[in-house]
Amino acid sequence: MTATIGTAAAIGALTEDDLQALAERSAANGAFRAGQNALGVASPRDAALNRAAVTSTHHSFSHTLDAWSPTHQYETGRCWIFAALNLFRVGAAQKMHLKEFEFSQSFVMFWDKLERSNFVLQTFIDTALELDDDDRTLAYINADPIQDAGQWDMLVNVVTRHGLVPKALMPDTWSASNTRQMNGVLAQQLRHGGKTLRAMRRAGRPQAEIDAHKADVLATIYRVLRMCLGDPPSRFTWQWTDRDGAFHRDPERTPVEFFRAYVDLPVEEYVCLVNDPRNPYGRTYTVNCLNNVVGGNGVVYLNVEMEHLQQIAMDTIVGGEPVWFGCDASKMSHNQLGIRHEAIYDFESLFGIEHTLTRAERLLYGESVMTHAMLLTGVDVVDGAPRRWRIEDSYGTAPGDRGFQVMTNAWFSEYVYEIAVRRDRLAPHLRAALSQEPIVLPLWDPMGALA
Repeated sequence: MTATIGTAAAIGALTEDDLQALAERSAANGAFRAGQNALGVASPRDAALNRAAVTSTHHSFSHTLDAWSPTHQYETGRCWIFAALNLFRVGAAQKMHLKEFEFSQSFVMFWDKLERSNFVLQTFIDTALELDDDDRTLAYINADPIQDAGQWDMLVNVVTRHGLVPKALMPDTWSASNTRQMNGVLAQQLRHGGKTLRAMRRAGRPQAEIDAHKADVLATIYRVLRMCLGDPPSRFTWQWTDRDGAFHRDPERTPVEFFRAYVDLPVEEYVCLVNDPRNPYGRTYTVNCLNNVVGGNGVVYLNVEMEHLQQIAMDTIVGGEPVWFGCDASKMSHNQLGIRHEAIYDFESLFGIEHTLTRAERLLYGESVMTHAMLLTGVDVVDGAPRRWRIEDSYGTAPGDRGFQVMTNAWFSEYVYEIAVRRDRLAPHLRAALSQEPIVLPLWDPMGALA
């Protein structure tokens, strides 16, 4: 009789002898008792904190650009927006002769969520005849259709179309700083609306009826966004007193005009470089169904070797400009100390385990993926090479060095996946590679992960 998989009789099931052997092997480990005692009163990370890594990682750098206070994204996934607006505010504050200035992150989120809702609904319509309802791509979208996270190219789509406004004109509401409940309402509307729109398309309903129903769903989403986030300004007059006490008043402008007046970075000319050792270098990649604006630029990456990623980031900072980047922030990081060190936790000594997966294997097995975007604002250069990096995060001034972090170059090599830089920073052969037709990756590919 063949045993049913999953029953006690199945090959590979744990026996009483197996359990006894596991208990004996644990007790035989010399560090077991000390580790068990420590973990009775401390978290695994606290118990495994590597003192040598802490004392060897200093908050000092040969090149530092920041002279402002970090921002705070609170209980949201808006890091990609915060990191980009932190980059933009550098030049804006200089133009206004202000020490501190912030663009409204809530304004950008408002338009991203509306545009992304439209993109998701249109994707449901466009794929109605070719993808079944249980298709993996649709299941992936439906799992989180209106998440906070995003990519650099998606940010550029929003700000070039809708502009920017000062934070004082659209500050955070409760829902802007705590997006989970608002997102739940929006996701429900998108799933319900998507189901109906796909059924209408399959039934051969007139395009005008389909468009009208999509407009009804978007009207509900727009109303929810206005109620939760407030009204985004369409025209406004901005005035301020600079650091020398001089008063200034701008003429009335639209948000797009304000963006063009105070962000002098050529954002449309920026490109995203990634290091993905699973795929060939020198090739461009995109991700199926990953975007936020219908008709906007798609998310495109140029895959390069890690040494190119680090060299270009270093040259950009030394040249006077911070760098937007995406990484796996969950790995080997002590948030309170503000340290990202490849050996900050000595789990090998505590648990007797080794980490043997390569960077490519971590991506393949789901051990690592891009989770967070921040801003590089400094680098410590020794003999022409980066030794450590300074990071502006977006969780206030309490962690690390007044809200800034230090990252070793080895941590960069292991857990940084992407940077956004000017096209003209690239070597000629990399600029030439950008003209290729991108290879399309599935939506669930690790490179589809949003910061």
